Amino acid sequence: MRDAARSDGVKPSREAASLVRFAGLVLNLDSCMLARESGEAILLTHGEFAVLRMFVSRPGRVITRDTLLDAFTDRRFEPFDRSVDVLVGKLRRKIETDPKQPCLIVTVPGEGYRFDGLRFMPPGEAVEPERSEAAQTIKYCRAPDGVRIAYAISGSGPFLVKSGNWMNHLEYDWESPIWGHVFRGLSRDHTLVRYDARGNGMSDWDVDRLSLDAWVTDLETVVDAVGVERFPLLGISQGGPVAVAYAVRRPERVSHIILYGAFALGGKKRAPAEREMREAMTTLMRLGWGANNPSFRQMFTARFIPEGTHEQADYFNELQLKTTSPECAARYFDVVGDFDITSLLSKVKAPTLVMHVRGDAVCPFDAGRQLAAGIPGARFIGFPGQNHLFLEHEPASDRFFEEISLFLRG
Repeated sequence: MRDAARSDGVKPSREAASLVRFAGLVLNLDSCMLARESGEAILLTHGEFAVLRMFVSRPGRVITRDTLLDAFTDRRFEPFDRSVDVLVGKLRRKIETDPKQPCLIVTVPGEGYRFDGLRFMPPGEAVEPERSEAAQTIKYCRAPDGVRIAYAISGSGPFLVKSGNWMNHLEYDWESPIWGHVFRGLSRDHTLVRYDARGNGMSDWDVDRLSLDAWVTDLETVVDAVGVERFPLLGISQGGPVAVAYAVRRPERVSHIILYGAFALGGKKRAPAEREMREAMTTLMRLGWGANNPSFRQMFTARFIPEGTHEQADYFNELQLKTTSPECAARYFDVVGDFDITSLLSKVKAPTLVMHVRGDAVCPFDAGRQLAAGIPGARFIGFPGQNHLFLEHEPASDRFFEEISLFLRG
């Protein structure tokens, strides 16, 4: 944990940083103890402490029930478990002067809870959140068919919109060793808008429609909710076909298109051998996606980030469990395998930049090159490496941001 900031600019000691004071209470983050300033101890369960710690690290922010639930339990099969309300109720009875009219933990109807204890903290006593936690705001909107879509806004500057792709989760990705550096980098010079497509992450999982058209509509729903009229559009992996299809549908709104690790033809249509492999993997997803079997998850991880560290591989293994259900994962993977946007490529009007890793085992380098060849005037750049998504310390990382900056300025 970082040292908390002080208003006088003096870096506090570790002991001071481990104590958080608010409303006559003292929370010790090292010992997991809560006490009144008089010295009277207040016993907290593991779950109550985990949730309270999250509240004090994000004062004034609305935190969803799903996010709070993730702080203290594995909810992989219960994405809308309401037991967090019971836990918050117990916590209120321990820290609020009047639990029936709470002033510290405030309910935000339809969204979650907000910790207003900042008003009762001495300057500099709040736990300094990681930059990743503090720099994004998560909201919800609904697609025309009623599906709830979660989206996030981070950074400052001109808008940049990223289309949703598979295995996204707004909270986990922002903090992860896989995606975090990408979104922090994009947020340095832009107001980044990204979202979890239907079927994964913080958006609704159990949905009737999973299709290219539905995912394009999700993108349209998000940009309408944000209120951005014209913007550059970034598509990574499966998000690439979604971005191209949206740009053809709404050319007046897309100023530039940036595609990374993307394709025009889904895996089932590229080659017979790839089709057979994807069909086998779809079956395995239905049977083993949610099982506590590291060897099963490692099969996917090894294809996506073969050069990843042990920490990155472990995180990616867990991400598979946290982003979607086994059935939805299989449906998602199957539908994406049938994508075919080749007829749309010649209709793209916006300037387009296509980037691809040469050794990509998930989406072959030739698929990216063919995608670029079909778009009038598109620029194609090949990066060294084998990971489907470049990792933070790869040469492709700095090059990715540099090329985007040059492209958008040109």
